[in-house]
Amino acid sequence: MKVLLTNDDGYGARGLRALYSEITKIAGTIIIAPEKESSASGHAITVFDPIRVEEIYDNGNAIGYAVAGTPADCVKLGLTVILKEKPDLVISGINLGPNVGTNIIYSGTVSAATEGTMLGIPSMAVSLDSFTDPDFTFAARFAARLAEIVVTRGLPKGTLLNVNIPAVKEKEIKGIRITRQGVSKFKEIFHKRIDPRNRTYYWLDGEFVESDFEPDIDIVALKNGMISITPIHYDMTNYRFLGELGTWMECLDLNKPCEPRRISIFDTSQSEEAAASTVEEELSYLAGDSFFRSGEV
Repeated sequence: MKVLLTNDDGYGARGLRALYSEITKIAGTIIIAPEKESSASGHAITVFDPIRVEEIYDNGNAIGYAVAGTPADCVKLGLTVILKEKPDLVISGINLGPNVGTNIIYSGTVSAATEGTMLGIPSMAVSLDSFTDPDFTFAARFAARLAEIVVTRGLPKGTLLNVNIPAVKEKEIKGIRITRQGVSKFKEIFHKRIDPRNRTYYWLDGEFVESDFEPDIDIVALKNGMISITPIHYDMTNYRFLGELGTWMECLDLNKPCEPRRISIFDTSQSEEAAASTVEEELSYLAGDSFFRSGEV
């Protein structure tokens, strides 16, 4: 088994090194990771600057490459140029801090795994729910076990796993839950400041606002002390809405009059009970595929 490791915290990050130590026990392993901190870089790629690559060593042994680019760059470059043979798996992590809710859109960790999936390699992102004094030992061991299962059983085309692990002792882990992505998000606050040359600049701050409560949602499972495993994919099409959107075609001819009708799911005149029922029906549809149904291990 051959595994490509990457992350968005940089090639020297403790989470990546802990993962490397564990994965090397079961597979041929190579690190191809950013040369510096690249958190919240999303799925950005470098197109207007050169991407420089330097070999990295540990105790005199070559272990991979540091890339002057984004996490997605690392995977793209690794799979298309650096590696002579395709790996069996791409693992991105272990990230310092969780990647749940809508934050996965900004995550360089998740995007690196997404890039691997886009290039046809089974991939997973792994994050630890801690920003301070992290212990990656158990998370690395769990990632190694899951890696073996992924390589053995495979993943649906276009699907990757987003794994979040509580930052508690192993004996305090409450279990494993197969989850769906939540909608909790970061509430931004921009601090306005003035630099020494009297120029205005802004510094992003804020807090993560939890708006999910169902037990099978990533952030909820994580806060309940459970490992969250969410199957996600890069196909962002809302298939439920395709049919309804098709009815708009009659109104898109600029040479014909049109009286747009309200779409029921967005009908603000609905009672709270009716609206909740509509949303529940929508979520049930989106989670209808058996692969995405929640469950516990």
